[in-house]
Amino acid sequence: MALLHLGRTLLCFVVRVASLSEVSEVGTVNITAGGIAWVTTMEGGELEANEDKISLVEQGAEADKFMSMESMLQWAIGHSDPEKLKGAAKEAMRLTPTQLEKRRSDIKELMDRLKMPSDAELMKIAIADLQNSSLSAEDRERALQELLVLVEPIDNANDLDKLGGLKPVIDELDRPEEELRTLAAWVLGKASQNNLVVQKQVLKGGALPRLMEMTHSNSSAEAVKALYAVSAIVRNFPLGQEAFYLEGGPLLLQELMGDSSGDIRLRRKSLFLVADLAEQIDKLAGGQLDAILELELNSGDSMNLFNEGLLKTVVNLLDASDMDTQEKALMAIRSLFGVSDAVREKIIGSCNLSAALERVKLQQHDAMKDTNQADFAKDLETIRQEVVDSVEEYSRRQSNEAQVHNEL
Repeated sequence: MALLHLGRTLLCFVVRVASLSEVSEVGTVNITAGGIAWVTTMEGGELEANEDKISLVEQGAEADKFMSMESMLQWAIGHSDPEKLKGAAKEAMRLTPTQLEKRRSDIKELMDRLKMPSDAELMKIAIADLQNSSLSAEDRERALQELLVLVEPIDNANDLDKLGGLKPVIDELDRPEEELRTLAAWVLGKASQNNLVVQKQVLKGGALPRLMEMTHSNSSAEAVKALYAVSAIVRNFPLGQEAFYLEGGPLLLQELMGDSSGDIRLRRKSLFLVADLAEQIDKLAGGQLDAILELELNSGDSMNLFNEGLLKTVVNLLDASDMDTQEKALMAIRSLFGVSDAVREKIIGSCNLSAALERVKLQQHDAMKDTNQADFAKDLETIRQEVVDSVEEYSRRQSNEAQVHNEL
């Protein structure tokens, strides 16, 4: 009823166009034309009295229909008496300029009250909910879901810490409720995605070790979102990668990829992260590269992305039953090849790569006969052939170097 009342109120207007001497049909008035002055037949006291009633938030599903003022007006027209509307409009035409200005001021005040809050204001509300220790788990979940949507724009993500929201979200990682931990990890991952500002803040906030621990959760949803967050925090961020290595990240990836009983999404995401880390090492230069390579070369297997156990686990996933996993394994191998000849030699010589590549070839040959898989199989064969070419190129170079050495 409040919406109907508001719609009828807004429909009572005066057309202040010099060429228009009277209102003949309400339905024919162009409400977007210049010269229109909105008025209301409600007195000031009535406006105040109905303030609490005029709230789109309180109208439930019906309010979802009104995504704009125009849709509200169209709805109000269909639920109003045309004769009464014409009478109200004619009565409004007799208002003095002072009365008209008063009515316009009243309606402006009313519309200001109906304005949607800004993203920052909505974030503050959600953050305040998370800071309320007495809030129910259901309400905390709702607050995290709202933040999940709100932090997607980079400007909003940058405001999360400014508004005091980063720490409460990180604190949710230690909640006993699985759903809250999962959502908190998702929020942190989305806010950190391609955002150096938030990556630094999350790393400083100490979330990385906890997120890495969560990847071993018995809940697949929690583990997957935690690994997603870890990947987002370290991507294109050398300090994050160094922290990842120091926390035993390579061993974590080896365990996730080698767990055949775990969620297949964890193995795929782990392969993707291996490829990404290898590419980042290839791109780094100067002190950042030296710091990471020092960790790689002078540390145990838990901090070495290129340890033999991890590399064998990557190659073993070429025998996965699904092409998606095979594709990501090939991409990881291709990226690892780009790091150094030493890494490539280790993969070729110690991991029985050639035999695995031949098995993939045979499997793709059969998949190409299936019209539903043919295109994917062709794409996969392209990546496989790139790896094969790299192996052959390396073998030729090694053979040439050996021949030169023997001649000397």
